[in-house]
Amino acid sequence: MFKRWLNSINLGILLLFVFGCAEAHKGDKIKIGDNITNEVLVKDTLKTNYYSLRKYTHVKSFYSGLAEPVTQLCIKENVPPAAVLAMAGLESGWNSGYVGRISGNILSLGARGGDKELPALYLPTSIKTKNVVFDSLEILKHSKSDLIWKKRPPSLKKDYRPNTVAGTTFQLGYFSHHPEEKSEAQLQNIADFLHIFISHKSRIVAYKRARQKLDSLVNIHGKSVLLEEKTALMFINDIGGRPNTFNFRKTWPKKVTYIIKNAGLIPLTKAIYTDKLTFEKAW
Repeated sequence: MFKRWLNSINLGILLLFVFGCAEAHKGDKIKIGDNITNEVLVKDTLKTNYYSLRKYTHVKSFYSGLAEPVTQLCIKENVPPAAVLAMAGLESGWNSGYVGRISGNILSLGARGGDKELPALYLPTSIKTKNVVFDSLEILKHSKSDLIWKKRPPSLKKDYRPNTVAGTTFQLGYFSHHPEEKSEAQLQNIADFLHIFISHKSRIVAYKRARQKLDSLVNIHGKSVLLEEKTALMFINDIGGRPNTFNFRKTWPKKVTYIIKNAGLIPLTKAIYTDKLTFEKAW
């Protein structure tokens, strides 16, 4: 008899907990005694739990300056913005790779005729942080015993630093000290991808077909189709995962897809473009 009574109490507690969680997931205000938890905090917590990459500060930092201008630019050029944002995150390692940080080339675009490319470099790696140190001012802050120097081959990537230093071994930390120009360079890098690579005139068949397909979809369904997950995934699989594409590795589309889903880039770009929200509110 006592066990039945105890089990009924436990069941009641469990049901209250479940229904309480269900109410929380609606984004409503949760009453705890006389206190009310702010629904914004509840929604933010739910977003972080659902979109696992959002818990990392470096992911938020990377997208905070890019999400809005890239979304607007991509919609204008008929390319799904969530796909491009995910590509930028993957290719640059959330702007952690030394080539992207020096050159502003976060999409790892190869230099074309007339472009200045990042040359071969002789740079150290910090034993303590495991990172390549390229800014001369930062190198001076490390002890000699902490640095292992190594020759780095030419990157063959376009260098977006100012013409006075682009393609040289001078002022490698330029963008570290000029954040506004870094943002402009990164956006120009993405603009080059949209205008030059994903083009009707592209010599790469996959790019040309992707451009034709996207323009056709927009003509039929309007710009809103670019904000759909189906369109973003179609684009990624059209331009990668096989020879003569952006990245021939079969795992590449899977990695980009993972970022699209787990950083919540579809709802983010929809909120920015359709709802006109700032990045902070949309994130």
